[in-house]
Amino acid sequence: MPGRSRTPRLEARGSLWITADGESLGGHGRMALLRAVAEQGSITQAARAFGISYKAAWDAIDAMNRVAGEDLVERSAGGRGGGSTRLTEHGRRLLDRHAQIDAVHQRFVRLLTDEAFDLSQPFSVLDVLKLKTTARNQFTGTVTAMRSGAVNDEVELTLPGGTRLVAIVTRESVDALGLRIQQPAMALIQAANVVLATDIGQAKLSTRNQLRGTVRSVRPGAVNAEVTLEIDSGVRIVAIVTETSVAELALAPGVRAVALVKAPDVVLAVASQESGRESAA
Repeated sequence: MPGRSRTPRLEARGSLWITADGESLGGHGRMALLRAVAEQGSITQAARAFGISYKAAWDAIDAMNRVAGEDLVERSAGGRGGGSTRLTEHGRRLLDRHAQIDAVHQRFVRLLTDEAFDLSQPFSVLDVLKLKTTARNQFTGTVTAMRSGAVNDEVELTLPGGTRLVAIVTRESVDALGLRIQQPAMALIQAANVVLATDIGQAKLSTRNQLRGTVRSVRPGAVNAEVTLEIDSGVRIVAIVTETSVAELALAPGVRAVALVKAPDVVLAVASQESGRESAA
């Protein structure tokens, strides 16, 4: 369009609402009103702090009490200091739970903005929902082959760029994850399970996953070092090796090396269709 100097940044936006049997219980506004009641101990003071009339505040609270099926706010009358208003135990639990869920919701919205709106890249829900695990290496790909065995199955995952990883998992895990051809999945590999080698030439190895690439960085430690290898397809994998091995293999940025990963050491994860969470096996 004429006059446009840049491409606008695309972002995801969203608000969290709670319903009860399909009827709206409340969102940020009503939860903030409940919090004001808890802090002020008075609907009048809460309405004033919230910037609305007493009637509007009471109507909202009355509607929440009705929809929730039990009171979220209760009033006590009389006494030397006059009446007071407070949240019920159910109201406090609801308010706390909304805050917990909203924190997760806002994090998910931020992840969507950060990961999903690069329109030049394919969208993967697994990239957005990356697991927090001790596994340093998390690779998103597509299941491209499956071979059944008597006890264990062999599953092949193809990553962007063409790199293929083979995982050996139990038949029970395959069934539990619902693995199938062309299904998006994630491979998790502990850095300690990555073996690095150099100058192997045409040697035949039993290790199924042999990923050739170039060392990009070596981070030394007291005993072990963290080595990052960029595979030829552009994927990076991290290995934890001893400082002695770093010296013996002459590992340094620019050195060609091979990352060796046994198929049983590759853990697979998929997005759960029922909950949107990830399942791993």
